Order: sequence, then C-alpha cells, then structure tokens
Amino acid sequence: MDGNERIERLVAPTITAMGYEIVRVLISGGRRPVLQVMAERVDGAPMTVDDCEGISRTVSALLDVEDPIAGAYSLEVSSPGIDRPLTRLRDFERYAGFEARIETRGLIDGRRRFKGILKGVAGGTVRLEVEGGLAEVPFDGILRAKLVLTDALMAANI
Repeated sequence: MDGNERIERLVAPTITAMGYEIVRVLISGGRRPVLQVMAERVDGAPMTVDDCEGISRTVSALLDVEDPIAGAYSLEVSSPGIDRPLTRLRDFERYAGFEARIETRGLIDGRRRFKGILKGVAGGTVRLEVEGGLAEVPFDGILRAKLVLTDALMAANI
C-alpha cells in the first residue's frame, strides 16, 4: 500500500461520516510535499469553501494524531472541478456521454493515450468511442483519466 492509499484509508471513514466522498488523495512535491485531498458531497450539492474548510480541519486533526507523513507538508482540500479526474469505476459510468482523456500503464492496442466519448463500463472495462472505433480499456490498467472541458460538459452543469 502506497502513502496515498494509506492516508485515504485513514481519513475516508471520517470524511464519509461528514457527508462527503473522497475522489482522490495525492501526495506530490519534493522538499515540502503537498497532500491533496479531493472530495465531493454525497448529496450531490456543489462543494463550498466552508465544506473544504471543514474537511481540512478534520483531516489536519487526524493526521496530527497518526502522523503518516514525515516532516512538514501542506494540506490542500478541493472539489474535483468540472474537468474532474475519473478515479473510480463508477465515474466512467456516471459521466458516460462526455469526452475524457485516459492514459494507461502499458500499451493497449499499440497506444497508451486515448481521447474520446465515454460509453460506460462493461465488466471492469472502460469503453470509449475514439476516432476509428470503440476502445476498451481495463480499469486496472488506467494510470490517469479525466473529463475534458467541453461546451457539452459545461452545459450539463455537473
């Protein structure tokens, strides 16, 4: 289990009890790392600054007790935003019909990068309409994925 997974397992139960769901936990940077906790409201309402502040205070308190990061770090709590990362299998279902970019861990059909319209999920495989046909990408082979900011996405006001 890497540091991101360890921290997510540590804070997820409390954040869930507060009415939020973690979208992503990511530690980045070098000398003074940044811990990013991206969350969204379970009720589907937009995240507010107050929501982020509440999560930040709670996560800070949990991390002060458990101390999973050696040395000083910065904590950043945010909402996913409109061009959100797709981190869970259900995200690919939820945003079917919208354009996404996917980068894979290894080659799939001779490529690592895909851009196209999400067509949902079939048995743990993400389906994406790309130029030239339908691409099927195993979820466990995805390194990074995110929605592409388009007029259609903005009009959907998700």
